[in-house]
Amino acid sequence: MFTFTPEDEKQIEKIVGKYPVKQSALLPLLTLVQRRDGYVSPEAMKAIGGKLELSPAYVQSVMSFYTMYHTHPTGKYIILFCHNISCQLNGADDLLAYTSKKLGIDVGGTTKDKKFTLHREECLAACSGGPMMRVNDVYHENLTTEKIDKVLDGLT
Repeated sequence: MFTFTPEDEKQIEKIVGKYPVKQSALLPLLTLVQRRDGYVSPEAMKAIGGKLELSPAYVQSVMSFYTMYHTHPTGKYIILFCHNISCQLNGADDLLAYTSKKLGIDVGGTTKDKKFTLHREECLAACSGGPMMRVNDVYHENLTTEKIDKVLDGLT
């Protein structure tokens, strides 16, 4: 059973108040829930829809469009590897394979300790810095195996 906390309710009121149409608050509410829980469950989608007078199907359709939202629990650190042409030509596929092996998980997987989730992303808009990855909201560009080791080993 999903419930909003009293603090969530305050945030929701603030967020919804910013928009002339309630529906416009959908992405910020999805983000609020995901930051709190690490993902947006079907129950949370239904609750968000209720707040915004939207069907759960509509909420889910919006969520499925954006790759930044997750429908299953994720690790503390979500690693996104760009695999668009600039990154790919500079070795992103090999670096993704290296990271997958280092973490002991397949792409799309989460480590047993729930620390890391590894994903491939179509484009992260850092073409001049490829190959690159994003860890949560931090970009790491011009990657090498040494840089990847340093970044991952530095995360607590």
